[in-house]
Amino acid sequence: MSDTSNIIAAIDIGTTKIVAVVGKKREDGKLHVVGIEKVPSTGVKRGVVLNIEETTNAIKDLVFNVESKYGVKLYEVYVGIAGQHIKSLQNRGYRYIETSHEITQYDVDQLYKDNFKIPLEAGENILHVFSQDYVVDNEAGVKNPIGMSGRRLEGNYHIVLGRIASVNNIEKCINRVGLKLNHLILEPMASARSVLTAEEKEAGVVLVDIGGGTTDVAIFYDGVIQHTAVIPFGGNVVTSDVKEGCAVLHKQAESLKTQFGSALGDLEREDMVVTIPGIEGWEPKEISFKSLAYIIQARMEEIVDYVMYQIERSKLYDKLGAGIVITGGGSLLKNLPQLVKFRTGLEVRLGIPNKYFAQGNVEDANKPMYSTSIGLLLSAMDNPVKKVVEQKLFSDEFNDEDVQPRKASTQAPRKEKKRKERPEYATGDLFGSFKKTIAGIFDEKDVEM
Repeated sequence: MSDTSNIIAAIDIGTTKIVAVVGKKREDGKLHVVGIEKVPSTGVKRGVVLNIEETTNAIKDLVFNVESKYGVKLYEVYVGIAGQHIKSLQNRGYRYIETSHEITQYDVDQLYKDNFKIPLEAGENILHVFSQDYVVDNEAGVKNPIGMSGRRLEGNYHIVLGRIASVNNIEKCINRVGLKLNHLILEPMASARSVLTAEEKEAGVVLVDIGGGTTDVAIFYDGVIQHTAVIPFGGNVVTSDVKEGCAVLHKQAESLKTQFGSALGDLEREDMVVTIPGIEGWEPKEISFKSLAYIIQARMEEIVDYVMYQIERSKLYDKLGAGIVITGGGSLLKNLPQLVKFRTGLEVRLGIPNKYFAQGNVEDANKPMYSTSIGLLLSAMDNPVKKVVEQKLFSDEFNDEDVQPRKASTQAPRKEKKRKERPEYATGDLFGSFKKTIAGIFDEKDVEM
């Protein structure tokens, strides 16, 4: 490929597969997917990197395949993050408007940054802060308060938290293959970006992305995110149940699930069977379609019940006009939409990531298993790199020049050193400037105390 400008690359590190997708933003705002590649995932369990070396080698193979097949060179990537360590909470902040009582962009930005000062448990980090709506002088439901007059501005926010160690492990894997991590994007939000419409988000909708190790849930209402959750169950536990219930090998269980499995046992015929070749020295085994379906149904009902629990926690069940959209590799299970509708009482459709495509995309890109990968690219198009991830502990106004000794030194004045430009840090230098300031107090040895 000769033109590598405006290339965006994203990597989805999943439990069963690691996917890299490369695309470009066209002038009409649509996404042109240049290429998509996947390799088996190793070292990842339930969305969390547990073996850095294995995951790094898998990503290295993936990047090599992408670069050689599509003629591009990857330097920076956007990466999805999920896993059972992900938590979310609601936060409400307020700010008094001082000058002219008119709300400005500065006021909105400062209210947003205040969310990064909330107390967290040890080892947690804020991954995302999503604004929901505002209240101006008790006038609720304001979407954009800029330009309005008022004395008090309040904001409602949805905050997503993750473990610092998990974030660092992902970044370590990306850096070890010679790539720069541009931004971490919450995978449920990425999937929602690729399969949901603006009308569905406004009417109220639940996105359920069933992956190999986890099931991601995102609930939207009135056009904004209201609730997110990561359920630590996915397609892998279904495969494990089939393996144990049918007493077959893992690869045979996966084939049984994908080719002959169903989420509703009552709809399968008892006289339909599939023959599994026996291990050397053993007879072939016959497995009934109906028995197989009941094994799968039991586990899928458990996953759907967890989804229902998250819907009830959000207190939005009665406002979900667009129902549930299921996507991800696990959503392709036969009769799953009917099971979800039966267990939840909501309308259900299958989410395919083809709503924001330009013409001429690679054929595989419109499969539900790639919803997260395509959504990462779309999210990257919407929001180029956000550099503020952590708040600074001390403001830049607290400079070295602000600290003066209490008494002048008797030592001959030193030659003034040329001030160096202070470098910018992408994630904020929490203690760097403070250390320099404190150290500056003790530079003069004979200062009287």
